[in-house]
Amino acid sequence: MVKRILNVVTNVGHYDDPSHPTGLWLSELTHAWHVFEEHGFEQTIVSPAGGLSPLEPRSLKFPNYDKTAKAWRANSARMALLENTARPDQINSADFDAIYFTGGHAVMYDFLDNEGLQRITREIYERGGIVSSVCHGYCGLLNAKRSDGTYLVSGHKMTGFSWREEVLACVDKLVPYNAEEELKKRGADYKKAILPFVSFTVVDGNLVTGQNPGSATETARKVVEVLSQS
Repeated sequence: MVKRILNVVTNVGHYDDPSHPTGLWLSELTHAWHVFEEHGFEQTIVSPAGGLSPLEPRSLKFPNYDKTAKAWRANSARMALLENTARPDQINSADFDAIYFTGGHAVMYDFLDNEGLQRITREIYERGGIVSSVCHGYCGLLNAKRSDGTYLVSGHKMTGFSWREEVLACVDKLVPYNAEEELKKRGADYKKAILPFVSFTVVDGNLVTGQNPGSATETARKVVEVLSQS
């Protein structure tokens, strides 16, 4: 049976300060999409509000702008997928084997408290499906809860963009909160690589997380690996 992946992207185009643009970190979608596509998975894109997902300008520059990202932007059909994303209320979680939250600092704003995404995440997780994220995508998991009201991340080993990486990326003064600290407050066992910006992933049961943009390919491969065992 063909596996089905729900990719989550942002609708936000700037930080609190409108003069600082942000958006979807494109390679975090394209790297994973490529891996899932290679394995014949069916893929859908959803966003908190539906419609357009703007792109993070820094993800379109060297060294982040690689061949998968360039190929996506050159493909009008692929770009249309980011112009016409589905809304959470249009998604039946039973149709998907895994959910994959992409990043970019924009997701810190619209992933955190989206009840539709939280519903989908909870239903996939409690059904034994895979919940995954890369980089800031884990902001979509911070306030997700199990049916018993406990935080979904509580008790799980996981990773995501570290505060050290925020500082090194020179955006620590722009971001609305410290996602690493918020994750720890919710009872997660946060892990990170010794060196910043290197590929690092954590698998804990049906939760698969990657630390930064360079972790997207490995995160997707881990999702495939866990799905192959189910």
